[in-house]
Amino acid sequence: MSELEQQRSASGDILSADRPEPVITDQRLLRGAQTRRTIARHAVDVASMEGLNGLSLGRLATDLGLSKSGVQTLFGTKENLQLAAIDCAREEFVAAVVRPVRGTPHGTTRLRALIEHWIAYAEQPLFPGGCFRAANIADFDSRPGPVRDALVRDQTAWVDLLAAELRAAADAGEIADLDVDFAAFQIDAVLCAANTALRLGDEDAPDKVRRVVEGFLAPPR
Repeated sequence: MSELEQQRSASGDILSADRPEPVITDQRLLRGAQTRRTIARHAVDVASMEGLNGLSLGRLATDLGLSKSGVQTLFGTKENLQLAAIDCAREEFVAAVVRPVRGTPHGTTRLRALIEHWIAYAEQPLFPGGCFRAANIADFDSRPGPVRDALVRDQTAWVDLLAAELRAAADAGEIADLDVDFAAFQIDAVLCAANTALRLGDEDAPDKVRRVVEGFLAPPR
């Protein structure tokens, strides 16, 4: 397997929502799994606005009209609830941004498609607070632990995915040779800035993102 294929595979393993879910036939367990999913999805919405530290078992129980003891039975601790929210946000992000481009040729075509789907994900926000990782990673970047590890894993996988498509474009001669890791870092930084700008009402933010990305995708001279 080539280095690029290995990198794509590694990123795809983390940013994949296509793993088969275990089949649950016990109706009690099925109801529990459905309730857990409902709580986790609501937790994502809350955390996108108020941060993962704004989550509590009692808060979500009240919001959803459930008993606190029932929510505690499903998650156990606040940290488990936070991790479930991160998992749910990742699945939603993959479904909205990554999965739709999987049939697109690697390189500039797929990178542009990823960016367009990301813009749609933030411009008409999938979550009330916009990009989930952008809303939460700054609160945990200096706090060692499972929550930070989960956020870093997803952030790293996303940037690696951008770098992989830039590398594919460079290898195919579609763009000039460049430091793909640095370029991916810059593109992600612009996306994070655009997410904030959109939350503040800057309607021109998506076009600014496109201009920056196209600067990296100029064909070689």
